[in-house]
Amino acid sequence: MVKGKIGVQMSTIKKEIKELGVYETMKKLNELGYHCVEISQIEMSPENVAEFKKAAADFNMDFAALSAALEPKFPGAPGESLATDFDKIVNDCRTLNCNFLRIGMLPPTYMRDKDSVMQFIEKCEAMAEKLAEQGIELYYHNHHVEFCKYDGEFLLDIMKNNTSKVGFELDCHWIYRGGENPVEFIKKYKNRVTLLHLKDYRIAPLNMTDDDLSDQTKFRAKFNGAVQFAEVGEGTLDMKAIIEAGLEAGSKYFLVEQDDCYGRDPFESLRISAENLRKLGYGDWF
Repeated sequence: MVKGKIGVQMSTIKKEIKELGVYETMKKLNELGYHCVEISQIEMSPENVAEFKKAAADFNMDFAALSAALEPKFPGAPGESLATDFDKIVNDCRTLNCNFLRIGMLPPTYMRDKDSVMQFIEKCEAMAEKLAEQGIELYYHNHHVEFCKYDGEFLLDIMKNNTSKVGFELDCHWIYRGGENPVEFIKKYKNRVTLLHLKDYRIAPLNMTDDDLSDQTKFRAKFNGAVQFAEVGEGTLDMKAIIEAGLEAGSKYFLVEQDDCYGRDPFESLRISAENLRKLGYGDWF
């Protein structure tokens, strides 16, 4: 039976990594039963890379993907990018035995109009070709902004239809927030979606107080904040159907992510997600 690998998108626990360090954080993930991670929003210093490598050996961890910006957000911006740190990023991939690199977001500088989007697409495709020479595949991760339309076509579809080397890391929560059915949308990206983000969607109780009801600003804040990220299996998305659609589309890595745990310990959120995935029949994917 064909099966995927369930892992953790480490942006979920980026604060915990600063407190515990890479190795101890990976140890806690191992204790929860996870043996695969995607690295994002974590400084790839020599010390952290070394700890990732040691933890991978000690806890039998795979690296689904590493993350990198295509270029600095603005001239002189801090942080690594493929435009300025190509060799270092490739070396990190090799050190961690990882063949997938992902861009986490459409840079704000390219959100202006369709012409800007097309410039970004051209640069992504060129970078994907350059990385392919190093044995590394480049992927793009969506949010909801890619579901705006230009000439009747989703921005994300424009990216897909104007590239051949770039893959896509689809995020089921953001697809749904963008107004599309994740199951059906994933099917459209068959053979382009090796990486899939498992992130549930829920509407939280409003819990209005008299003060909230008498103050429109406070009311609106709670009203708009009712849309939340959720532990896998604790929201409204059909996660089993999403996973099966991903598997059929060629996904290999299914990564649990939660942008906000709303005060709950992120490790507890990851435990709940893992427990629910096991209940759905994916225990042997860990």
